[in-house]
Amino acid sequence: MTCRIAQALLKPEAAEAVRNLLPHNVDGDLSALCVWPDQVRHWYRYRWTSPLHFIDTPDNACTFDYSRDCHDQHGVKNMCVAGAVQNFTSQLSHYTEGTSDRRYNMTEALLFLSHFMGDIHQPMHVGFTTDEGGNTIDLRWYKHKSNLHHVWDREIILQAMKDYYDKDMELLLQDIQGNITDGIWSDDVTSWKHCDDQRSCINKYATESINIACKWGYKDVGVGDTLTEDYFLSRLPVVEKRIAQGGVRLAAILNRVFSSGQETEVADEAAHSPT
Repeated sequence: MTCRIAQALLKPEAAEAVRNLLPHNVDGDLSALCVWPDQVRHWYRYRWTSPLHFIDTPDNACTFDYSRDCHDQHGVKNMCVAGAVQNFTSQLSHYTEGTSDRRYNMTEALLFLSHFMGDIHQPMHVGFTTDEGGNTIDLRWYKHKSNLHHVWDREIILQAMKDYYDKDMELLLQDIQGNITDGIWSDDVTSWKHCDDQRSCINKYATESINIACKWGYKDVGVGDTLTEDYFLSRLPVVEKRIAQGGVRLAAILNRVFSSGQETEVADEAAHSPT
């Protein structure tokens, strides 16, 4: 959904670059491949990307600190979703240079950035270390088994589609897009996009997510609980807003890096893929 929202907000130059980087079989549809990083994270070639999907923060601290939190299980720095967003943004900034430098696979960089912008805006991807962002908090969602992470990944949106949109994601997307362009969030879009540099951007995104995880995700939830209408109705607006923010911000990044007048950003501390 993040990718669909973002693609609709691309300027012509960025839209053309995205189309050129995507394989022909998806006919220019970025959202068709936005799940690709999830599909390959356990492949041998891409196992290094697995820790790039999330950030583990200290239990109950409800804060994000890049130097403290952005590392993998072995302590390798910058290996987290914030580092990944920074790294792949930096890689894509070389696209307009027209260089023959083959250090970067621009198509993969586009897909990773697009996916990870969704992840960093999903609050439980910036959750507590011990429960793995809610993955070990097993519970029931209405009548079926789930866990807290999955509730925020899928269950809330699927319930909304069932209850309000006749199971049609297109209708849900239209609602979110309408609220961005001339609805309840239209006055906020400029502030969503604003940040002084790429590091301040990722700090902002991750801090927002852990704050929401504490205020809305973990609050009043324990192992074995059953979550139903009260949780769903109070959290749905939060989930929809995070999807909208992720899409708006992804579009802003792509519009910037694919602009011929863009200033190349240097990401000295970015998460680097193996060479």
